[in-house]
Amino acid sequence: MEAIAKARNQRIAVRKARVIANLIRGRNAAEALEMLRFTKKAAAPIVAKLLDSAISNARQKDQNVDLDNLVVKTVFADKAPDRFMRRWRPRAQGRATRITKGMSHITLVVSDEG
Repeated sequence: MEAIAKARNQRIAVRKARVIANLIRGRNAAEALEMLRFTKKAAAPIVAKLLDSAISNARQKDQNVDLDNLVVKTVFADKAPDRFMRRWRPRAQGRATRITKGMSHITLVVSDEG
């Protein structure tokens, strides 16, 4: 049985989110939550909240699911459309450009091994 959770349009760069995604992929869900709690990266709280949501979705699908057997089967971060801030950065020859900030779509799938 699989449960999916998605966090869309998160204000974190994809490159930073993928570091955390690679850290917890394939691990036990409880172990992954503990790792995320003590990881000092900007994406760690976002992915921890997403993992909590995926565990809740698994519990919602099947009340008898064994939470000790839940494993992070898949986790990946894709690029979302960049958002523009209402600020300007000076450029050459008197021009200016908008400041862009990276956005991510993060998807997490938990599954019981059996």
